[in-house]
Amino acid sequence: MYQIKCDVAVIGGGPAGLAAADAAKQEGAEKVLIIERDTALGGILQQCVHPGFGLTRFKEELTGPEYAGRFMEKALADGVETLLDTMVLEIMPDATVICTNAAHGITEVKAKSVVLAMGCRERTRGAIQIPGTRPAGVYTAGTAQRLVNRQNEMVGKKVVILGSGDIGMIMARRMTLEGAKVMAVVEMNDYLAGLTRNRVQCLEDFGIPLLLSHTVTRIVGNRRVEGVYVAQVGPDKKPILETEEFFECDTLLLSVGLIPENELTRQAQVEMDPVTNGPKVNQYMQTSLPAVFACGNVVHVNDLVDNVSGESETAGRAAARYALGKLPKTTRVVECVPGNNVRYLCPQRIALGGDAEDVTLYFRVLNPDGAVTMDASCANAQVAHRTAARVSPGEMEHIQVNTGKLLGDAVTVSVEKRG
Repeated sequence: MYQIKCDVAVIGGGPAGLAAADAAKQEGAEKVLIIERDTALGGILQQCVHPGFGLTRFKEELTGPEYAGRFMEKALADGVETLLDTMVLEIMPDATVICTNAAHGITEVKAKSVVLAMGCRERTRGAIQIPGTRPAGVYTAGTAQRLVNRQNEMVGKKVVILGSGDIGMIMARRMTLEGAKVMAVVEMNDYLAGLTRNRVQCLEDFGIPLLLSHTVTRIVGNRRVEGVYVAQVGPDKKPILETEEFFECDTLLLSVGLIPENELTRQAQVEMDPVTNGPKVNQYMQTSLPAVFACGNVVHVNDLVDNVSGESETAGRAAARYALGKLPKTTRVVECVPGNNVRYLCPQRIALGGDAEDVTLYFRVLNPDGAVTMDASCANAQVAHRTAARVSPGEMEHIQVNTGKLLGDAVTVSVEKRG
């Protein structure tokens, strides 16, 4: 069996993996290896040719390939090594990674720590069970994006998009620019699933209708999609069939949510969060297996790649410190508990043992609201507070707490209406 030794092995060469690997190298890890199943680095950003990346991090507007390119250049210049076209098969608790590729066959990577950065995948038609036949012309939005942007293949001329996630809205604009007619973007909830800026730039600026509290009830067509039925949904999210309306189209794009890519994580028996479908982590992005760290969309689905990069740098630095024996020993753990109108918190726990530090807790709300307060409390005392003009499930929120104030066993974050 072919063997490789390294300090930190990073699984995934997308934006999360690139940021984690370079941060690990900067932190002092001598050999950092990215293991990527594709033939090139960059991950999903390779097909995201639209602008809008890097506004927070670089204070300028970049396309996906440009954003990834900056991290690739820096990581490779700093000496990060790569193992491309390689599929990871198994992760051991001691940070050994078993993988395979055409050049070496079964390969054993002996690492001192591992960073999981595999990203996420899309929900498919099978996951949402839309009735109808199985004609050509039904795609996930990401698949359509790859076909149009990387393979120069047009997927249809009259399009209905189910789901108002960011990829769906971006593809509504992209299809329009390519000459297609987007009949409507259909969203089951009564609020947007993605960023408000994408609603403005991708739908409103192009006159594309957004139908909230609606869903696709049937797909019509045998060889090719001929149309779909769209109906309003009630408060119970069930279609009101007497409101059904037929939309003639040849293509249906599905933007109905993303799922963290965690088969390897589960196989390694890492403790999982049932809400995020990702591993539970502490503020160092360390999982329940001490040598295994995780970052990016494999932990929880982010809305901005800038957030992914920052979170991944935290994971990379901590993985390097663990490999070098410099990560603080944990003496006490504080659980992070979702309170009123909070769906989940990440990290899910805070490890105490080193010097007091500021920890940012990221979360999504359950329901949209305006003029709210966000409070973090521990041992019946308020430890952090901020206000917001509005909150939405489609946009990530955060609050910062100092570990020196965490005197109890749990910190709870709640979002309440002001006044």
